[in-house]
Amino acid sequence: MKLITFLGALLLSLQAQAFDLQQLSDQLAKPSVIHGSFTQEKHLRALPQPLVSKGTFVLAKDHGLLWLLKTPLQQDYRISAQGIARRDANGWQLLPNKSAGAEQNRLFLAVLQGDSSGLQRDFELQLQGEATQWKLTLTPRSMLLKQVFNQINIDGGALVHSIELLETQGDSTLLRMQDSTADQPLSEAEQHDFAQ
Repeated sequence: MKLITFLGALLLSLQAQAFDLQQLSDQLAKPSVIHGSFTQEKHLRALPQPLVSKGTFVLAKDHGLLWLLKTPLQQDYRISAQGIARRDANGWQLLPNKSAGAEQNRLFLAVLQGDSSGLQRDFELQLQGEATQWKLTLTPRSMLLKQVFNQINIDGGALVHSIELLETQGDSTLLRMQDSTADQPLSEAEQHDFAQ
């Protein structure tokens, strides 16, 4: 009987120490600004080699995300609560918000900002690991998302390291976030880009 009581107490203490979704949300929501670089590999069934793009990003808690593509072409995007904007010769232009890409970008922002309540509306969330090394698996709930994604896998530590999107038709996207730091404030240029 003592052994069962001990094992029960041990299990309860292990569950109390387990890293949960709220702790992950709190951890990812902590930094007010994150700078980093990214490599995105788009694996298409029709192509033998993945399409690779690279660039830098700035995630600002109260503003959104600047996604600055450097190669193979140069293109700047801003993802915020107002939607997705692309920079052209005349400044930032808001893009139509009807595409599947818009939904993907909204999800992406929720992931990077640690908005697990927003994600739980659309996905079943399964978290494994601990604060320094974790894996979050998102399985779509809604019919709309089930038509696009089989699953989304996110790996990280203090910050998100990689996001893998597995699409229903067999294509996939792997996004690696490198050199991410949370110790630099927004530059004047970045503040200006978010204010436009």
